[in-house]
Amino acid sequence: MSEFSTITHFAGTRSSLRPMERVDNVRQAAQDFRRDMLARPQVRFYKSFELVRVPYPSKYAYLNAFGLPTPWVHLCNRLFVIQFDSSEGLKTLLVSPSDWEHQRATPFFAQLDASAGRFAPIMEKAIFKKTSTVLQCLAQIGLKPEDVDYLTYDHLHTQNLTRWLGGAGQRAIFPNAKLLVMREEWESTLSLIPWHNQWYCPGGIAGIAQDRVVLLDDSVFLGDGSVALMRSPGHTAGNHSIVAHTKQGLLVTSENGVSLDAYEPKYSKIIGLADFARRTGSEIVINGNTLEYGVDQYISMVQEKCVAGPNPLDDRWPNMAPSSESDGHWLFPGTTPTFRVGDLEFGHFQTPSARS
Repeated sequence: MSEFSTITHFAGTRSSLRPMERVDNVRQAAQDFRRDMLARPQVRFYKSFELVRVPYPSKYAYLNAFGLPTPWVHLCNRLFVIQFDSSEGLKTLLVSPSDWEHQRATPFFAQLDASAGRFAPIMEKAIFKKTSTVLQCLAQIGLKPEDVDYLTYDHLHTQNLTRWLGGAGQRAIFPNAKLLVMREEWESTLSLIPWHNQWYCPGGIAGIAQDRVVLLDDSVFLGDGSVALMRSPGHTAGNHSIVAHTKQGLLVTSENGVSLDAYEPKYSKIIGLADFARRTGSEIVINGNTLEYGVDQYISMVQEKCVAGPNPLDDRWPNMAPSSESDGHWLFPGTTPTFRVGDLEFGHFQTPSARS
């Protein structure tokens, strides 16, 4: 059992010059991949935690589909703690450990704060809900920072990794963890064009030693194959999705879509989405704040929901667990999702002393 093993199911599926052929090819490969991964072991432990809720423009959240004048949706950012077996023993992976306390310098959010002016404290209290920090979440389950093996994010928008991995002259809070990231994402973060940089935290990866970073060139299984990092370009060039085999089936996490309504708009009660699906024939609605690769993002969302399969609680919806899930807010009427995932927990957390 190697630490990483390459996933070959999707090789060549996006090479056709005809976009709908690419969709069909990826859909078939996703079904094959799903069967393969379901035959592999389940993760030892899977738990999600709410970190923070922030406003996000509805024009991006449901690109071209939202039918109300409400300018914002409320996004719930989550942390996922996943434990899985490997040839080196039990491994602990943190998915989307957003250091939200230290990434508000991201230009979009800094400009939002500035535009609020003297109303900023009111907006902060009413909209910016600070539920928990990454370190508080880990303390809840007794996970020490030194026992974290890997960090990963579906993409690096807004992220500041310098405290976690030791950059900008800081000592690493996670001294033994390595970042798992697609090479395209890491390289593009080092050379942003102007409309990219509105969504990346300035200096967010500055000074991080290269030996703390594992650059991936394609999709991979981790350890025993109960977790996969599946390349899903679109929202960013180097976007990937996290797939975990749990008691609830394959749970797929990314920010390509901000709710399950985005993956099956035909069932959505959010005004505009079902009509958009009917008028256009679109089977998804993309989260489109940067529009790096819109066609690829469409294909990736089809790929994600095919890998996830139906949600066992309501089979109209895919078994997705968005890293930033939209939720309702009294100030943002009409934005409550038709089906909300919420927090999830499966298996049993193991402390380092209990590792086999």
